[in-house]
Amino acid sequence: MYDYLRGVLTELSPAYAVVECGGVGYSLIISLQTYTEIEHKTEVKVFVHHAVREDAELLYGFATRRERDIFRLLIGVSGVGGGTARMILSTYTPAELSNIIASENAALLKNVKGLGLKTAQKIIVDLRDKVLGTGVDSEGAAQQGTEVYAESLTALTMLGFTKAASEKVLKTVLKESPSASVEEIVRLALKHL
Repeated sequence: MYDYLRGVLTELSPAYAVVECGGVGYSLIISLQTYTEIEHKTEVKVFVHHAVREDAELLYGFATRRERDIFRLLIGVSGVGGGTARMILSTYTPAELSNIIASENAALLKNVKGLGLKTAQKIIVDLRDKVLGTGVDSEGAAQQGTEVYAESLTALTMLGFTKAASEKVLKTVLKESPSASVEEIVRLALKHL
């Protein structure tokens, strides 16, 4: 129904924002990531997800389209509602979350307040192929995560290590450090090889 709102930011807290567009103030539920992105702005463009429930109509606001896309993937997982998805996106950036899912690190994902290990594992199982296959969008964080993996694998094979051994070590390293740079990943992988 709504794609985005562009207007004046009239109220802001870490949990919600009010954006005035054409004389109407829209109350938006936001993540800490979005709060950080828009906190020093007066004019904002916020991407919107409109949720209609039996007892309420809610608008979720996001500073980037990528964050909204990941939110929509998260709420598509059985047992994950808007509040849980917002909490996940308040804890991890879209890039970090995509790397966690790509590296299947349920232990790190369950660090989100109110998220148990079974739900974390379900998120990973349900979204692993969607995040890796689509890259969320053309500039998506998951694509960035697979690029880091590919670059690290290339670097290790150029150093003379076999592809099979390198892949095994990289999977382990990415589980431990999902948001590390290529250089850090290669350095950590060399310690294991």
